[in-house]
Amino acid sequence: MTIAAIYAEFAAREAHGVSPAYERLAAAVARDPELLALLAELPPAKRQPNLLFGVVRLLGGPVEDPAAFRDYTVANWPVIEAETRRRVTQTNEAGRCAVLLPILAALPQPLALLEVGASAGLCLYPDRYAYRYGDHLVGSGDPVLPCTATNMAPPTGLPQVMWRAGLDLNPLDVTDPADLTWLDALIWPEHTRRRARLRAAAAVVAADPPLLVRGDLVDDLPTLAAQAPAEATLVVFHSSVLYHVPAPRRAAFAEVVRGLPGHWIANEAPDVLPYATLPPPPGEALHNVLALDETPLAWTRPHGQTITWFGGRMGDRRRLLSMVLTESRRDHPPERLRSERPP
Repeated sequence: MTIAAIYAEFAAREAHGVSPAYERLAAAVARDPELLALLAELPPAKRQPNLLFGVVRLLGGPVEDPAAFRDYTVANWPVIEAETRRRVTQTNEAGRCAVLLPILAALPQPLALLEVGASAGLCLYPDRYAYRYGDHLVGSGDPVLPCTATNMAPPTGLPQVMWRAGLDLNPLDVTDPADLTWLDALIWPEHTRRRARLRAAAAVVAADPPLLVRGDLVDDLPTLAAQAPAEATLVVFHSSVLYHVPAPRRAAFAEVVRGLPGHWIANEAPDVLPYATLPPPPGEALHNVLALDETPLAWTRPHGQTITWFGGRMGDRRRLLSMVLTESRRDHPPERLRSERPP
């Protein structure tokens, strides 16, 4: 896909109806030969809209008006290029917990959570946040994470988390003002509620920091997973992370996760992991596929705004989860796998 096509698709499928400012910027960049030429100087992984726009916001540049954005970017390109080369998009959206909760609450409790691509670890606290599915409130406290649930009844309770850890090439620290400023810069301009949510979730994390390990999702995952308490159900999960990873490395990661005890929750774009069949997504906007142990279960929006279950109502969801759990246990007996954990 060309750089122009990447920005045009971002405008049409990700920013449309979600961020008018970024929709305007992305559409303008897609038509601008000079900006496209500048972006072509960067490695492919550094050309993405979220990274460019986040860096310009971090530096105090304008992101509301495409003409002002263009002038600023061209005039300050050496600084923008250097910052873009050293940073990665690490959007740490606590709202994604709202689409993970229906599965997490249904798994055998208590849980040992291990997030791949954890950033600052905000999604490792699904038991500490409150959720609003329409008129249904789950949990208490701040932040309250809203989510529209379709074809399913919302979960009735929170999971019990015994252990939580994250793995990231560049873990961020919410107690570090510079790291928190970068996380803030990655939030889209109009999203004032998400910005407030970031601060509230960061306060939760800062009060009880998780184990965050700098490491590779293939090479270092087994060692970290081995630290999970044996009496808890290990859950390896990731959300909007694997699209950063080259396809061969994704396949290697999948092989590693299949060899671990417990369960694997993936929440990624539909072309990131292979699935035999998927129903049509609920609309033209970008959706992720929520899957448990490689069984796709629902469409979700990238920031946790909506979850659309593939099956029927609550009873069907429970039966499907029960089937998935039974099959995955048959393929990966917990007792055998726990005995094979690295020392």
